[in-house]
Amino acid sequence: MSKEIELGEFDLLVSETDEKGVILYSNSVFEKISGYSSQELKGEPHSIIRHPDMPKAAFADLWKNIKAGNVWTGYVKNYAKSKDYYWVYATVYPYKSGDKTYYMSCRRKASKEETEEAELLYSSME
Repeated sequence: MSKEIELGEFDLLVSETDEKGVILYSNSVFEKISGYSSQELKGEPHSIIRHPDMPKAAFADLWKNIKAGNVWTGYVKNYAKSKDYYWVYATVYPYKSGDKTYYMSCRRKASKEETEEAELLYSSME
């Protein structure tokens, strides 16, 4: 049975992807929490950590917003390599470098109250 990995109060998980969601960069905190090394993450789709409890509609909303050039924020339940899980409050923002678009994701600890609200909302979504 999987268990929850609790982030520290000051943990900040950072990753950068290309326009297709392929990981280009991960910081050491993301690597520690997810259980993946930078070599295992780089070149993989960010969905490598997607938890099956997350509704597709949440990610559809994320992609709709960031592709339109908007910042997206929300609560996300992720899978670690161990198949344990962790909740984060994510902020994803697009930026351009030359003619290419990239996405930066910064994630912090989500409180128990926030994750309970997110679970309730996500249970009603597809």
